[in-house]
Amino acid sequence: MKKLLFSITGAVVLVLAGCGKSEPTQPAIESVESLVANPERLKDLRAQCKADHAQMGDAQCHAVAEATRKRFMSGGQSPYANDPVPPPAAAASPPAGAGAKD
Repeated sequence: MKKLLFSITGAVVLVLAGCGKSEPTQPAIESVESLVANPERLKDLRAQCKADHAQMGDAQCHAVAEATRKRFMSGGQSPYANDPVPPPAAAASPPAGAGAKD
């Protein structure tokens, strides 16, 4: 009788343990490096984060923002860094007689 009671109690405990509230599963967060390498996916995730940040989650949207920053900065080197600076435009002088009144 004790074995039967122990078995039933154990079964009830297992069933009740399985009834606990489960946490919603978050999709795997894509890494910054993978997003930098895949601009189309980055574009899609940026739009999703903009539309529904709460559903996407802070971690994924932060990774998207960091990947966007890295792509924009592209290693910190500007493609225009070695371009010469044009000289300032010379002040145009008014045509002769335009400033004098008769």
